[in-house]
Amino acid sequence: MIEVRNIQKSFGDKTVIHNVSAVMKAGQCNLIIGTSGSGKTVLMKCMVGLFDPDHGEVLYSGQNFTEMSPEAKTEIRKEIGMLFQGSALFDSQTVEQNVMFPLDMFTKWPHSKKLERVNEVLARVNIVDANKKYPAELSGGMKKRVALARAIVLNPKYLFCDEPNSGLDPQTSLVIDKLIQEITKEFNITTVVNTHDMNSVMEIGNYILYMYQGHKEWEGNNREIIFSKNQRLNEFIFASEFLKDAKEMRMLEETGRIPNHRNLDDTQK
Repeated sequence: MIEVRNIQKSFGDKTVIHNVSAVMKAGQCNLIIGTSGSGKTVLMKCMVGLFDPDHGEVLYSGQNFTEMSPEAKTEIRKEIGMLFQGSALFDSQTVEQNVMFPLDMFTKWPHSKKLERVNEVLARVNIVDANKKYPAELSGGMKKRVALARAIVLNPKYLFCDEPNSGLDPQTSLVIDKLIQEITKEFNITTVVNTHDMNSVMEIGNYILYMYQGHKEWEGNNREIIFSKNQRLNEFIFASEFLKDAKEMRMLEETGRIPNHRNLDDTQK
């Protein structure tokens, strides 16, 4: 679990985060959403220690990360996996070498044990027969899966994903979402996802924090968001007329006023 308590962050005379608090639980996908400039990226960077908050605390499983010594913070960071927006694979290294990199940095395992772990996580993200390929030889979706394998190779307790679906087509995005969700539940990871992708919000949003101009504007889950009466949130999530109609249809389904079309069999359709 990660707990954020009254985090505030300013740059010069501009306050970017205003006393934001949130609880992000293990075994679920915790999403931070909002428009560009809403403060969601700054909040995530405060959580992982890239920025020091001006005020407030970040707790990892009850341990106050913001007050730790540099040595203690390093130990926590060993339990954190990162999936970067652009995958951030090393172009000059093979898939195998990219995934093995954290093991080379943080373990003294023999090469045979590291290779066994690399193959294990590659299989988990459905990458086979690609160990010796270079990033330039991979599709966008494969790059994301390799980056996810690298992020979990040290068996982290916490996983941060920055725009994991950036640059992917809708179908591949759903595959990545499902994979992140499965791995989160399977290994009981506290996963934090910074995203603009509304499909991700609706599909994997076990907990959703909506940021607006540095403030926590709304929090809930992907079922509660359908019934939200928060005008700013609704304008952000359901920006088009098509999405507004889809929301109304979903609300009718949820309240039982019309049959849920996803539960109808072929004869009923």
